Amino acid sequence: MHKHDRYPHIIIQQAVYLKLRFTLSYRDVEELMAIRGVKVDHSTIQRWVFRFSKEIERNMNRCKKQVTNSWRLDETYIKVAGKDSNRLPLQMSICRG
Repeated sequence: MHKHDRYPHIIIQQAVYLKLRFTLSYRDVEELMAIRGVKVDHSTIQRWVFRFSKEIERNMNRCKKQVTNSWRLDETYIKVAGKDSNRLPLQMSICRG
């Protein structure tokens, strides 16, 4: 965030978080910010999202834990029509990109 912003950084972060975390429109975020006592236009929120989302993403990726390469497949028993059936492996899909 930059020193010359009109709003405090916490306000900008909150607006960008609301937009990115939940599927809200810019006008919905504007309304939520107004409920919290912050008067800001939806076009300003859109500029904040365009301007700061990459920076926030970089900060989040630094804190994110590394995923391990070790995976385990569990098995379970189920009842079908009141009778125990064979062990069925749970389906697991791993998407790596």
